[in-house]
Amino acid sequence: MAAARRPLSEPGLPPRRPTSADLLRASDLGTAVFVVTAVASAIALRQLKEVVVVVSGGLFVLGCIGFLWAFATAVDRSRTEAIGIDGLFFLQRSAPRPVQVRLMGAFAVQVVVALTTAAFRPFTSQAFAVLAPMFGLGVMGLWGARFGTFEPRSAGS
Repeated sequence: MAAARRPLSEPGLPPRRPTSADLLRASDLGTAVFVVTAVASAIALRQLKEVVVVVSGGLFVLGCIGFLWAFATAVDRSRTEAIGIDGLFFLQRSAPRPVQVRLMGAFAVQVVVALTTAAFRPFTSQAFAVLAPMFGLGVMGLWGARFGTFEPRSAGS
């Protein structure tokens, strides 16, 4: 039987911070929703043109929030750790290989689907799909900022 997870917020308790598993699930869910809506919209544009705009725009906004949150967290950690962009946003040498593959894979799927569906229906609302991969960058950045392992900052830097 799985342990019960505490909701992200409960009255009287501080908000629960996202766990590594939460970020991995969010990446998977966001990617799946985006792929389904982008492909469906590319096939049946008239009926779903608003859906791809809302989903892509929503993922873009969430990705920007995640990106800024990751940056702020990394700035705080950089006082004691040497954090590089490749380790923070692309998880190079900062994440376990399965996590890196899963998050980079989701990001790659977002990029390929966004470019393919936007190219399939150029000059339509489908062009909004190219905004969605910002979500993948934001999630990778959050994971790197919260859970990544970095070398200690040297005394001279």
